[in-house]
Amino acid sequence: MYQMVMLVIDDVNVCSAVLDAWETAGAPGITILDSTGIGRVRKAGLRDDMPLLPSIANLMRAREEHHRTLFTVVDKEELVDKLIEIAERIIGDLSQPNKGILFVMPVSRVVGLRNKIK
Repeated sequence: MYQMVMLVIDDVNVCSAVLDAWETAGAPGITILDSTGIGRVRKAGLRDDMPLLPSIANLMRAREEHHRTLFTVVDKEELVDKLIEIAERIIGDLSQPNKGILFVMPVSRVVGLRNKIK
C-alpha cells in the first residue's frame, strides 16, 4: 500500500539536508511547499486589515515566519521508517517544541507515480 509521508519543518535551514537525505534514501519524488501555522500568524500579529502595500520590514518578517512542508508518496513500509529516521536525525526529536511534525497517511490510489516508485 502506498503511504504519504508529510513533514512540516520548523527550521527552514535544515530543509536542504532533509531533501538530499530523503532523495538518497530512495524517495521517488518530493514536493516542497512554503507553509506557516496559525501560531506563527497570530504571533506575528498579521491581520485582515493590513495595508495593500506592506512595508519592506513586514515582508522580511513574513518570510521568516514560514515553514517548509515536504511530502512524498512511497510504497514500502521500510522506506517510511527510513524517512522518519532521517528526518529525526537531521532535525532532532520531533516530539520537542519548534522542531516540526511528521505524519504518514495511507494513500488508496496513485496515478502518475507508478513508474517512479522502485
